[in-house]
Amino acid sequence: MAQKKENLFNGKDLTGWKVYGTEKWFVQDGELICESGPDKGYGYLATTKTYKNFELSVDFKQGANGNSGVFIRSNIPDGSTKVSGWQVEVAPPNHDTGGIYESYGRGWLIQIPDEKEGFLKFGEWNTLKIRAEGPRVRTWLNGHEMVDINDEKIGAGNGSIALQIHDGGGIKVNWKNLKIKSL
Repeated sequence: MAQKKENLFNGKDLTGWKVYGTEKWFVQDGELICESGPDKGYGYLATTKTYKNFELSVDFKQGANGNSGVFIRSNIPDGSTKVSGWQVEVAPPNHDTGGIYESYGRGWLIQIPDEKEGFLKFGEWNTLKIRAEGPRVRTWLNGHEMVDINDEKIGAGNGSIALQIHDGGGIKVNWKNLKIKSL
């Protein structure tokens, strides 16, 4: 039986999510917004549920500095912003949006070839799709396949979906249409 898509974000509040760090996460006009806070640190908004094998679709629009990301199979200790898991990058132009980065681990697992950098529409709405099945992870940006990787360490992972706000300050990203389908 085909699984139905589940909305991760209700368009009204942060029900089903947990904030890590001091950065700002709020809902405005049906959109989920993250902004740098006074500490200019890393911040995360993570689902309270865990997801192992899934297809996730999210729309994002980057403001001034759009350095963010979507973590999959992630775990964040309470009172910390030291995340374990894998980040599908959401970044300013020519900075590997759709690539996969392992924080506090191996670093970049796969970056975006230069010829795919033009698929990001900075300052406009973009659709990022992530499909994680066992060790295989594929990403698409605005309908274009960005990466296809098989990695045993990712395959062994399990955890929440987490949105990131990068450290450094001055960052704003809007999110909407966060839909997940378990596989």
